[in-house]
Amino acid sequence: MGERAVKLPVAMGAEGRRQEALDGYGILDTPDEKAFDDITRLAAFVCGTPTALISFVDRDRQWFKGRYGCELRETPRVLSFCARAIETPEQVLVVPDATRDARFKDNPLVTLAPKIRFYAGAPMVSPDGAALGTICVIDQAARELSAAQVEALETLARQVVGLLELRRSHAALETANAKLAAQSLTDPLTCIPNRRAFITRLAEEEARARRNGDPLALLLIDVDHFKAYNDAFGHPAGDDALFAVGQMLNALARPFDFTARYGGEEFAMILPQTNRQAARGVAERLCETLAGAGIARRPLTLSIGVGGIPPSCDAAEMIRAADRALYEAKARGRNRVAA
Repeated sequence: MGERAVKLPVAMGAEGRRQEALDGYGILDTPDEKAFDDITRLAAFVCGTPTALISFVDRDRQWFKGRYGCELRETPRVLSFCARAIETPEQVLVVPDATRDARFKDNPLVTLAPKIRFYAGAPMVSPDGAALGTICVIDQAARELSAAQVEALETLARQVVGLLELRRSHAALETANAKLAAQSLTDPLTCIPNRRAFITRLAEEEARARRNGDPLALLLIDVDHFKAYNDAFGHPAGDDALFAVGQMLNALARPFDFTARYGGEEFAMILPQTNRQAARGVAERLCETLAGAGIARRPLTLSIGVGGIPPSCDAAEMIRAADRALYEAKARGRNRVAA
């Protein structure tokens, strides 16, 4: 018997890790932001140059997030001075005269427009050591920077990274808040909207229906004899059955309908642009579908009450009307629809 081959994880190279770090900030191709442009303006002022850029070195380009004295948004990476600068992230790359520098003298950015002669780029390094790009200053005349100007450029590079970290923290906080908000409106057992979400949505749909003169219907749905089901099979099986019923109701709803768990073994379904007669037909189909679905340990049935506007006067009255109809359906023997 031969030995089983073991697949080892492929190690990511330094460039791959650097690119992953850059992508993780979600900064590429974002709109102009004054905070970044202000930093380039300050860099140009401190260094006495006509142009300053915040340049992120992407896979095959350098892309400018902050710009002063330049209208370009990106240039090919192969021509990039900044791509050279991030090769030594621990120091500022200063090119006093590109026309006399063997690395750059034949570069089209030097020989043609914009005819760069002076370049200085301070690498922007993430907290985990990835060189993301540079804040750089450019001139069409040869020159030098003082030690104080070099130090200032390094300080501004750190400020850019600080902005990136702040943006990422803010985005993470917004995502967490959105997740919490979604959880507060979702029933944890059935994974469909809960009663709070239902009340909010019904008020919105009621206001829209009255504004547009459209009909609106509401179904209150009860799983028949559910206590007996729990007594027979146990609460875990009952939870499984409620989950299955909720998912089935949600799957049968139209894209613009709204299904929610109302409480206990009760569900609700909001039917926009639907009159009571049509809503009754929907409810009867739900009853028929569940009765033949085979989703639980024994057949389940539904009692459904229908309410709607007209004639109900508001969302609260719609609920009361549907609840009265549901009570009637139960009183008449269950497994039926009442309106």
